[in-house]
Amino acid sequence: MADLPTHTTVFEILTRQPAKDVGRSKSVCKQWYALLSTQDFVRIHCSRSVVSSNQRVLLIDDLTCSVRPIISNNNDYGPSSIVTFPFHHQNNDVSILSHLNGLLCVCLNRTYELLLWNPTTTAFKRLSTPDSHGFYINNLDAIGLYVDADDDYKVLHIKRRSGVLGVYVYSREVDSWRNIPFITRQEYLSPHFNWSAGTFCGGTLYFTVCECWIGGTNVVICFDVNSEQFKEISFPPVPSNGMVQGVLVNVKNVLHMFASTGMFEMTIDLWTLQGDYWIKVLSCPPIPPISLSLWEVVYN
Repeated sequence: MADLPTHTTVFEILTRQPAKDVGRSKSVCKQWYALLSTQDFVRIHCSRSVVSSNQRVLLIDDLTCSVRPIISNNNDYGPSSIVTFPFHHQNNDVSILSHLNGLLCVCLNRTYELLLWNPTTTAFKRLSTPDSHGFYINNLDAIGLYVDADDDYKVLHIKRRSGVLGVYVYSREVDSWRNIPFITRQEYLSPHFNWSAGTFCGGTLYFTVCECWIGGTNVVICFDVNSEQFKEISFPPVPSNGMVQGVLVNVKNVLHMFASTGMFEMTIDLWTLQGDYWIKVLSCPPIPPISLSLWEVVYN
């Protein structure tokens, strides 16, 4: 053991420790601080943390913000622990827009600012700049959080304003925003389409894009995070004679969609993406619309 290099010892032990313990270990010495701050350490720690026993759920309501462990064997929650916002805002002033590996992209509803926030370590980073980057407008913009091939955590901001349309990428490594082209149908950037939050899966960010009226166009927009190219794939073949909504979920790095359709009674089907095509996995019987809204909150 004495002959093992410090780098190996730290990686093999601390990449298996809880995030709070890793944060405390950064204060041991400058060498440890530098090592535990590298993208390689973050990547390996995240990959070793993605097990059922480490899963948590963050609950925000008007009074409290808390974290509760998920008990996988009975689909229940464990005891909660209160989380204090480090950016001095009330609970109902914060909206969670995207999440990845325990890192959240949130919006402060009063100032419209975007932040990256780690609830475990309480660290956060404001993404707003004096030249108007990093400000989010609900029902107009879309956000996706992802990591590229260089292990750089990035935020994709699809920004829709009156007469101004654009797509921007924030890099945590270089701490700056830049504009990228949106090479697909420009009509999807109009306010007539509702964009979901981005779901990161297999090197791609996926968004559902649905026209606001019954019988409108419904598509899935894919953003390759390494080539930074957009492409369009079809929505699952669901009836379009009523309300259509799709909720994307990454399950073990395979993209799934809960697609709901109907008017007075809603039908939900579970689909999985294979290549560029959707395969139906499960069908549920029709349920009332009020039950659908509650059901979607649980799985979203």
